[in-house]
Amino acid sequence: MSESRLAIYGAIGANVAIAVTKFIVAGVTGSSAMLSEGIHSAVDTLNGVLLLVGLRRSQRPATEEHPFGHGKELYFWSLIVAVLVFGLGGGVSFYEGIRHMLHPEPMRDPMWNYVVLGAALVFEGASFTIALRQFLKGKGRAPFWEALHRSKDPTTYTVLAEDSAALLGLVVAGAGVYLSHRLDMPALDGAASVVIGVLLAGVALVLVRESRGLLIGEGLRPETARAIRAVALAQPHVRDAGRVLSMYIGPDDVLVTLDLDFADGTSAAEAGSAITATQREVRLRFPMIKRIFIEAGAAPLAPGEADAMRGEVNASG
Repeated sequence: MSESRLAIYGAIGANVAIAVTKFIVAGVTGSSAMLSEGIHSAVDTLNGVLLLVGLRRSQRPATEEHPFGHGKELYFWSLIVAVLVFGLGGGVSFYEGIRHMLHPEPMRDPMWNYVVLGAALVFEGASFTIALRQFLKGKGRAPFWEALHRSKDPTTYTVLAEDSAALLGLVVAGAGVYLSHRLDMPALDGAASVVIGVLLAGVALVLVRESRGLLIGEGLRPETARAIRAVALAQPHVRDAGRVLSMYIGPDDVLVTLDLDFADGTSAAEAGSAITATQREVRLRFPMIKRIFIEAGAAPLAPGEADAMRGEVNASG
């Protein structure tokens, strides 16, 4: 989590400086796109603070009311961040752009816009580099996009998504300012603001989708679940293994339950040894699984699931 905080602190520091500068220049030049960019940076600053709140609250110890801890607090606050990106970032930018297109005003001294946009590119680029470096450090050997999609740490993909949108938004704002001034068409500056609004809304919808899945109880990937069942079926005296039921409690905290059906004549000691061996190997292979509960008894399987798993076990053996 210390790496996540570093990325968030970097984003907050960059966005505070950029937001103040953008608002000042927007007031001086009258640029709608620059005002939208200022709103974007202000929202990103608030989002960074909310992510820090989520990180802090998610690390509170378990209580009687929350026996599995408070890890999902992080997912809740990341959902709030996504809503803010959509409403304040995307919505206000879109509105401001439409208003400017309907009532265009000539831009005053656009040179300041270029200066601020250049400085913002440097700051946003630094923030993006910090977030990307932290992400690459923990992604392992998985391809970049696959690792990003599989990440269950909203602080990682939220900061990366926001910084990416910010960099692209700066390019759009620069194009809007340039074309508006060059072609003497102030409405193009408003059009750039609309594009920035649509961009932020799209990013927000992606973030909402990710947060929603984790909040309502997203579990392990199917291939991970199959690997866990394969570990269980490879133990002596295990006849069948039930479906793996799992849920992410936090970015690095997964709950897993599993039923095992033992062969006739298996003693309690033999069953206990198989369960212990399964738990040990699963935790060794998948460190994010902090809680694994295995029961001996009937193992209800989906049609054909047992045969498929036996085939996988035989093939791997």
